[in-house]
Amino acid sequence: MNKDKTYSAQQIIVLEGLEPVRKRPAMYIGSTSSSGLHHCLTEIIDNSIDEALAGFAKNIWVLMQKDGSVTVADDGRGIPIDIMPKYKKPAIEVILTTLHSGGKFEGEAYKISGGLHGVGAACVNALSIEFRVEIRKNKKINFMEFSRGKVKKKLSLIPRTKIKKLETLLPKNTDGATITFKPDPKIFKETTEFDPKIILKSLKNRAYLTSGIYFHYHDERQNDEYHYYFEGGIVSLVKNLNSKKNIIHQPVYIKQQEEDKEVEIAIQYNDSFTENIASFVNIINTQEGGAHLTGFRTALTRTIKDYAKKKGFIKNEKDRISGEDVKEGLTAVISLKMPSKDLQFEGQTKTKLGNSEVQPIVAKIVRDALSTHFEENPQLARTIIAKILLSVKARNAAKAAKDAIMRKGIFDSLGLPGKLADCQSKDPKESELYIVEGDSAGGSAKQGRDRRFQAILPLKGKVLNTEKARLDKIVEFAELKDLIVALGMGIGETLNPEKLRYHKIIIMTDADVDGAHIATLLLTFFYRHLPETVEQGYVYLAVPPLYKITQGKKSLYVYTEEEKDLELKNIDLNKPFHFQRYKGLGEMNPEQLWSTTMDPQHRLLKRIDIVDAQKADEMFTILMGSEVPPRKKFIQTHAHMADIDT
Repeated sequence: MNKDKTYSAQQIIVLEGLEPVRKRPAMYIGSTSSSGLHHCLTEIIDNSIDEALAGFAKNIWVLMQKDGSVTVADDGRGIPIDIMPKYKKPAIEVILTTLHSGGKFEGEAYKISGGLHGVGAACVNALSIEFRVEIRKNKKINFMEFSRGKVKKKLSLIPRTKIKKLETLLPKNTDGATITFKPDPKIFKETTEFDPKIILKSLKNRAYLTSGIYFHYHDERQNDEYHYYFEGGIVSLVKNLNSKKNIIHQPVYIKQQEEDKEVEIAIQYNDSFTENIASFVNIINTQEGGAHLTGFRTALTRTIKDYAKKKGFIKNEKDRISGEDVKEGLTAVISLKMPSKDLQFEGQTKTKLGNSEVQPIVAKIVRDALSTHFEENPQLARTIIAKILLSVKARNAAKAAKDAIMRKGIFDSLGLPGKLADCQSKDPKESELYIVEGDSAGGSAKQGRDRRFQAILPLKGKVLNTEKARLDKIVEFAELKDLIVALGMGIGETLNPEKLRYHKIIIMTDADVDGAHIATLLLTFFYRHLPETVEQGYVYLAVPPLYKITQGKKSLYVYTEEEKDLELKNIDLNKPFHFQRYKGLGEMNPEQLWSTTMDPQHRLLKRIDIVDAQKADEMFTILMGSEVPPRKKFIQTHAHMADIDT
């Protein structure tokens, strides 16, 4: 055996202190992109919220500073500063430089907590180029400073806060903790700039979930400030989520304690076809749901089915209610509070609750409370069930329409649409589907593409607005039917994301108002009816050039107005040049379309991501829904941002 390839103790590397966090940051905060950056801030804010949940804080301040740092302060007890005999160091130093340390393990200091079990603040410290903490106790301020997880200044008394703005914000002699950190650009290479929209959305949600707590946001970068305080709690949140929709009843509110778990739920149906559920555990948004959400769904469906059957609303097998029917138009918020020492999350960043014992507890609470509420409020029950039975009828109609199509063999794998120019590859990971506006551009795209991995599906005219259409109308609409068949993953009850034939779905429309409208209609279809394609990052917008500048034998394509202005400054004005504004994709021949918009080496694509699902839901409702006043207000508010073709 070659001695150089031996495996011995010399090859073992032990990462000490916070080194593992800097070595593998994504393991602790999910990613080093914008989401990971904001997750760091969330961890610090949630530590202050833990103080509020424990009954020791009433106010939380978030201060964005011009130098890129952020400060979070509260009026709680402050982090302990006394010496820990085992380590011979102040508790604050141990907490901020050691993983899995803090007061959230045995349930004594914090019975309810959303922190990363002693990992959160230490992780943020490790990933910050500057990390300063001030502990205000008994009219004194103790200060400590770190850099990239290492102690820079030991714990010592300072005469006044180092954050001047806080002197005007905090009441005099207020106890509590103040943490200021500046993200390390060596870790967060994509961006170190905090987005106020993301932060404000998070703060507002937390204000809903912790009724009676004041949240204060100050942004020195834009000279903005916002304050959130909600007495109504999650009922106010449900009303807010439904503010742009037609509601059919007032919220149903459930709150019950079972053993050491508190379950709080608000439910309200609207007349739309989509579901909007937000679930939380100890204030943390569990975006992937988990045991509490499963328990809620199961109990809601069962309770509604049982009541409908008992009262004679279901007269035959065709009227049988499914979980999919119950989802239509449902808006709900589920908030679970339980001892932090018992929490089990799937994944370090807590997006899915794993405590299986929670499911039957939530299910029992929902079943008992909702059954009682229906008996006491029969009109509300009839209203909800009437809405759901409409969904049942629509589902049956959609199934009949789909079955008719199936009988014709058009959903068969051998029956791909005739207008689809498929690619040679059968591997979805390398296959691309271009959805192209118009036959002319479709013809150019078919000729100019790389047949090995690029498929072309031309669409004629504007597709159906699926925000206002049920499934039976969608599968009957020719252009959408062709698209569904081409994608291969089905729709509705037959939806199977694993059968998707392309992992790049590229919408390619003209760079004008009509093109933007068609793209929006297609995005509405994907977001509402094939959401997995958006969630997995498979949907893209092609970016065709706006202009072509030709001078002599040289041609240059530019994609934005700013790029155009810059290039016009650089050309030789003594020589004649031709300036062309592309109004449509059909103006380009196959070679031009390939080189500008389809060649993977040179093209520009915009991937469609859903950073905030609730905000996206609201935008689609405003722009594509049936209510005119919200859309009119949105257009009037944002009209000054529009680019007008002249």
